[in-house]
Amino acid sequence: LRPRAAFSDISSSVSPRRHSLLRAESAVENREASWSKRSAVVARSSDGATEGAAEAAAAGDAKSELTKTIQLGSLFGLWYLFNIYFNIYNKQVLKVFPYPLTITTVQFAIGSIVVLLSWATNIVKRPTISKAQLLAILPLALVHTMGNAFTNVSLGKVAVSFTHTIKALEPFFSVLLSAFVLGEQPTLPVVLALMPIVGGVALASATEASFNWAGFLSAMASNLTFQSRNVLSKKLMVKKDSSLDNINLFSVITILSFFLLLPVSLLTEGVKFTPQFMQAQGLDVQRVLVRSVLASLCFHAYQQVSYMILQRVSPVTHSVGNCVKRVIVIVTSVLFFRTPVSPINAVGTAIALAGVFGYSRVKAAKPKAA
Repeated sequence: LRPRAAFSDISSSVSPRRHSLLRAESAVENREASWSKRSAVVARSSDGATEGAAEAAAAGDAKSELTKTIQLGSLFGLWYLFNIYFNIYNKQVLKVFPYPLTITTVQFAIGSIVVLLSWATNIVKRPTISKAQLLAILPLALVHTMGNAFTNVSLGKVAVSFTHTIKALEPFFSVLLSAFVLGEQPTLPVVLALMPIVGGVALASATEASFNWAGFLSAMASNLTFQSRNVLSKKLMVKKDSSLDNINLFSVITILSFFLLLPVSLLTEGVKFTPQFMQAQGLDVQRVLVRSVLASLCFHAYQQVSYMILQRVSPVTHSVGNCVKRVIVIVTSVLFFRTPVSPINAVGTAIALAGVFGYSRVKAAKPKAA
């Protein structure tokens, strides 16, 4: 009996310990289960936060892209609007005040005032220009001056629509000058793309009601000088620092152009842009002055916006946009001035502009080869 009693005593003493261990194990298991549940909740919460952050980032990117698209679209709209009003006001002035060099000088003068004000008010950071940079910019300013002067001569002699039809030949002159000056030989697709441009302009010129040689040759000279500017900019490679971006480069060229053209216009046309002279010619002085200022502001604004667009898009996209701009200017000027247009003339203009668009697409397809 005593051994059993002893065993019973031992069992009774061990049993509480066993229960205690079981409870401890159960508690550990419960804690582990609790931690597993918490980990799962945290993981789900983390995944949800990651997904939410990704969605928020995607929404932010989409909003940013939409904002950029709206801004770019607005710039294109302003580019076209300023160009339309420039051509209308400019033509109205040149009709009654046939002194294109004087008008071009006034446009550069007002543009220079706008540039100086933007620098003085820190709207645009004033660039630091070295003597070497200035000497490199000077040839660009010279051909820029000539190009705008020739354009105004043409606009004064022929219809706005015809001047812009001739200016569709710019790609032809660009390829020609690049071949002779830079040694860049055009590819077959480029040559084929130029054919409808040349043919369309020839057809439009042959049927143009306002055609005269002075207006035609001035527009051609404008093409030559403007494309010379582009080729020279490649050849001279003006070294830019952080402050001399495209907008400031255009600003410097505007000021230089004013000083280059002022003595030429005074020597060839004399002092004509005065109220006394206008009154003696029987002109409405206020009307001429107001439209000259408006044309000058639009002239500077559309070129400034053009450079702003060029900083945001590729040159090919800018070229396509310029083609669309030319179409809009031609159509609006025909409607505004009620320019007589024959069916053959319209077809020639359309072929030339379609050729410009095709040329832009060829350049986009093979930019290096073209």
